[in-house]
Amino acid sequence: MKTILTSAACASLLVLSACSHDVAQKTDAPAIKKTALASGIEKANIDNSVRPQDNFYQYVNGGWLKTHDIPGDKTAIGSFYDLRDKADADVKAIIESLAATPNLKAGSDEQKVADLFRAYMDQETRDSLGIKPVQALLSQINGLQDKDQLVEFFGQSQAAGVGGPMILYVSVDAKDSSRYATHIWQGGLGLPDKDYYFNDAERFVNLRDGYSKHIAKMFDLAGLENGEQAGKTILDLETKIAEYHWTRVQSRDSEKRYNKFETAKLNELSDTINWQGFLAAQGVGSEKDIIINQPDFIQGLGKLINDVSLEDWQTYLTFHTLSNFASYLTADLDNENFEFFSKQLSGRQEQRPQWKRGVAIVNQNVGEVIGKVYVSRHFTPEAKARMGVLVENLRSAYGASINDLDWMSDDTKKAAQVKLAAFTPKIGYPDKWQDYSALEIKGDDLVGNIIRSSELSHQRDIEKLGGPIQTWEWLMTPQTVNAYYNPTVNEIVFPAAILQPPFFNMAADDAVNYGGIGAVIGHEMGHGFDDQGSRYDAEGNLRNWWTDQDLEKFKERTKVLVEQYADYQVFDDLNVNGELTLGENIGDLSGLTIAYKAYKASLNGKEAPVIDGLTGDQRFFMGFTQIWRSKIVEQSMRNRVATDPHSPGEFRAVGSLSNMNEFYEAFDVKEGDGMYLAPEKRVKIW
Repeated sequence: MKTILTSAACASLLVLSACSHDVAQKTDAPAIKKTALASGIEKANIDNSVRPQDNFYQYVNGGWLKTHDIPGDKTAIGSFYDLRDKADADVKAIIESLAATPNLKAGSDEQKVADLFRAYMDQETRDSLGIKPVQALLSQINGLQDKDQLVEFFGQSQAAGVGGPMILYVSVDAKDSSRYATHIWQGGLGLPDKDYYFNDAERFVNLRDGYSKHIAKMFDLAGLENGEQAGKTILDLETKIAEYHWTRVQSRDSEKRYNKFETAKLNELSDTINWQGFLAAQGVGSEKDIIINQPDFIQGLGKLINDVSLEDWQTYLTFHTLSNFASYLTADLDNENFEFFSKQLSGRQEQRPQWKRGVAIVNQNVGEVIGKVYVSRHFTPEAKARMGVLVENLRSAYGASINDLDWMSDDTKKAAQVKLAAFTPKIGYPDKWQDYSALEIKGDDLVGNIIRSSELSHQRDIEKLGGPIQTWEWLMTPQTVNAYYNPTVNEIVFPAAILQPPFFNMAADDAVNYGGIGAVIGHEMGHGFDDQGSRYDAEGNLRNWWTDQDLEKFKERTKVLVEQYADYQVFDDLNVNGELTLGENIGDLSGLTIAYKAYKASLNGKEAPVIDGLTGDQRFFMGFTQIWRSKIVEQSMRNRVATDPHSPGEFRAVGSLSNMNEFYEAFDVKEGDGMYLAPEKRVKIW
């Protein structure tokens, strides 16, 4: 996925000054009259037929769950998705205002936004062009003469957006965070994960059959011959590729992924791959070293390049070219792409409105142009200031919590405090915006626009090599509803669009804000100390800063968390993958724990007011739980459990709360209640 590969491969999403040990409330928050603040709890969503002690998620969100259905053009609804819909509408308004401006200057950012959106929305022109926009790529594929040219094409075509079995990207060197390095990640699959090629359950058998038929239909719609045979050939080849893929759990391991090779000696890894041609085509032929994330995969791929016929590889590349560009070509190809990947695979019953898909295209390609206008309209200086206060209060609370840990030695605590103090928070929007002056956008050349944008993005990455770390860079636009932690630069990032209710409510009492956005802040900080983030030091280097004894105690605690979440049943035949979701579960538990400490410290020893009949502690835990409100269609949920490092929303809430003693006190949870875990089974890490 592109988001991962544009920076550190292990950057952790939400859905990723010396540290003070004093957790006293900061005094520079914007002044708000306490009497004017609401509880921030969406009481209409509460289901009073459920005891909070039995299932707190259902209690807080059950009323909403009973009264909201998933529309046909969505696979999920909930707190995150509501904000994303709002962000889409806000971006649409910006695009429309720019498009309505007369005489836009050619080459201006405004012209690029308007013409990119127009080009996407002009379905008549797209239909009239057929597959002509990708014909040059298809001709290149058909003209390949040997396996060396094949591998060279893998390199050439990635920059254009075709993709292939080896994905090259540039990111910070995890063991030398002062430099950028080239990396290679495994790729080449059309289905979501390797298990989809081997699982014999009926659902997977049907998906493989549907995939093969989809490939045949795409060939037919494109006017290409032998579609049915192409479906069989490609499924067979991708199954062979999948055999060599690491599992997602294996690929989570930061240490195992770090395999640096001299480029001059890559033939020792595989001598059937045209390394010189591949790297030169990517623009990195002069690099002295490269980091291979999954070297076993590369060895296996080398065997496949040797054993699989050139004709079969050409068939494979032809389909993936059509597939990757289908959304920009004819309505028939676009709809067929939807029928398999969105409908059959993910359970979406209807295409999203075309304007929403157009907004996504603009965000993906010129997102920071939109971001400048978005923050001027939708993100106030007061919100940024209050968010800054919350971040520092969470940092102070984290520092105090580290000092209070009874299982960690002083030496490791000191190293942890150094890392915490070095966190760089980014709030709302970048201090420096991306420059799109080199990007040419035409109102009648959609595919060309996408290719030129992809090539510019690739060139930007290549130009980082040998230069200083671009600490100003963001991996998300301000209008993105998400957050992330990036371990190699030790930063926590909160785009403007997530800083809205129910996560962040300027009109609400502190309790719900600490339970909402406070837990999000703590979650991203927690990624710096999860099972993978904790392997990186304060400067972003993959280096062990733990004593052996402390590291063993840490692993013992995380093992219990793995087992807890592995017991959560999503469907009768499917449980949460406790190993895959471990990092996010640590982030959730740590975030909630630290946010609670920060909230209590903010009261300066006073009792919180009772609002709407709820104590401060009750509002805090309810504020946390309502942000995970969601409904997801079954097919999509099954895909997520297989591929997503986040647990489903219900278990993100219930799992964290069940481990917190303070929650038991706030809602009088006792033995025999559904939310009860015996004290000795409760996990406290940070």
